[in-house]
Amino acid sequence: MRDHSYEHLSFHSSELPHKYGPNVHLLQNPWALSMLATLCAKGTLQPQINELVAALYGELLRQVVNAEFPRRQAAIPTRMVDSTPRGVFHGEVIDPQTRVVTVNIARAGTLPSMVCYDHLNVLLDPRLVRQDHFVMARVTDQDQHVVGAEVFGSKIGGDVDDAILLFPDPMGATGSSLCRAIDVYKQSVEGKPRKIVNLHLIITPEYIARMRKAHPDVVVYALRLDRGMSPDHVFDLIPGEKWAEESGLDEKQYIVPGGGGFGELMNNAYV
Repeated sequence: MRDHSYEHLSFHSSELPHKYGPNVHLLQNPWALSMLATLCAKGTLQPQINELVAALYGELLRQVVNAEFPRRQAAIPTRMVDSTPRGVFHGEVIDPQTRVVTVNIARAGTLPSMVCYDHLNVLLDPRLVRQDHFVMARVTDQDQHVVGAEVFGSKIGGDVDDAILLFPDPMGATGSSLCRAIDVYKQSVEGKPRKIVNLHLIITPEYIARMRKAHPDVVVYALRLDRGMSPDHVFDLIPGEKWAEESGLDEKQYIVPGGGGFGELMNNAYV
């Protein structure tokens, strides 16, 4: 006989109500929001910056794995099996045979992607976990408005067929860089991923609109939505209720309230 209590696990993350559509998940996580507030605060410096980013991405990845990754039934003998045949755990676990590719969008995405890669190598069969790399930057016009993204180089380690494709990128501001990277995978990399999931610390309404238009199939997870440049009356409304009036970007298309340029902060390099 075996205990059936853990055969079918239910997981529902606490999420902020919004009207952006079913593929957008704005997490309600007091611990993470508190840590993120410290990360974004004026005066927070290295090494605390990268320590906080790593901790936050560990938490964000756990939410995504619980909600999005496939599971399977397992029967795992414990150390007690030597003294009793009942020393076996039966229950639902994350399927260790899940194939995952995490993509490093340099610079800001380097540490987040490495955190995801390391955690997934512990959870899953490491032979099925891969990290790819993109070096890219957003392109701006004479008024410092983002008009696109340029790829300077990439290292893609193979196909993505039936893989969960992860894009851990801290700040979803305009979405230009990430949309460009996703375009490359859809158009130039062999195989069809099982699903594409973006993992962010902060996103804006503008980012959501661009991602939804360019890649409506992509699942977005974020710890915080910033729409600090919106008219005052918008702040009394459910996010997305007056989407056309919402804004989280300043004139240089940095996130407000945001936390500054994370690529610069995480690397202590301001060029």
